Amino acid sequence: MNLFDTHVHVDFLSAGGADPAAVFERAVQAGVRRILAVGGAPDSDQAACEAARRFPLVAGVTLGFNRDHAHQAGDTSGLVHDMQTLEHAIRSAEAEGVRVAGVGEIGIDLHYHPDTAERQAAWLEAQLELALKLGKPAVVHTREADRVLLEVLGRHAARPGQPVAGPGVIHSFTGDRLLAGKLLDLGWHISFSGIVTFRNADPLRQVAAYVPEDRLLIETDTPFLAPVPVRGQANEPAFVVHIANLLAQVRGVAAEHLAAVTTRNACRLFGIESGHA
Repeated sequence: MNLFDTHVHVDFLSAGGADPAAVFERAVQAGVRRILAVGGAPDSDQAACEAARRFPLVAGVTLGFNRDHAHQAGDTSGLVHDMQTLEHAIRSAEAEGVRVAGVGEIGIDLHYHPDTAERQAAWLEAQLELALKLGKPAVVHTREADRVLLEVLGRHAARPGQPVAGPGVIHSFTGDRLLAGKLLDLGWHISFSGIVTFRNADPLRQVAAYVPEDRLLIETDTPFLAPVPVRGQANEPAFVVHIANLLAQVRGVAAEHLAAVTTRNACRLFGIESGHA
């Protein structure tokens, strides 16, 4: 198969004691041809860029400030400086030959940090503006934050200068069909992780069957959220095949077709040549 794992945390992979070279070799053997290494904090961003320099399998990286950074900031006084720092990091990485494919991981998580919703929204909105300025898609995390998320994203719908392939992707989607429909109306792609394979995920599988083929992405969120049948293990890009197989079954298509269309979608969204890797 021709698989593209669109969400891999290489910093956590290394921190867990895994050998990235061995992990990526297993991915290739499983049919993975591209991965996207995601950042979300300065150390994570650096690890993603280092992986892109070392491993041809890494088709691109995303750099950004995640919701934890906004939660820990205390207030918004450092927001402008953070955006200047992030823009400099993106431009510097690109000058060194790293393909910065997007801004992320960014977003809002009100499960753990409901008290900092406004601050998280401010960082999300500022980074969406930066993504727009740079013509890059965003990779967005959301949890228990539908209303706030839609308010922020709604202000950025159909903006001049928006990347041709759309504003970005909602990663590891766990919402309902109503939320999915609203996000699709705003131009977003939707990515499914191993959660869609879980025993209690029938409602999510119904959403996965509903998302239009040209807006569908797949990911592992390595090293988190290992799919069935490898639950309990550290996740890795090779396991994206299980997600592809499940989604193919749910959507009534061949696994090879599901892999091909999600890879095509990811390459289009992130500006990656289809012949890469």
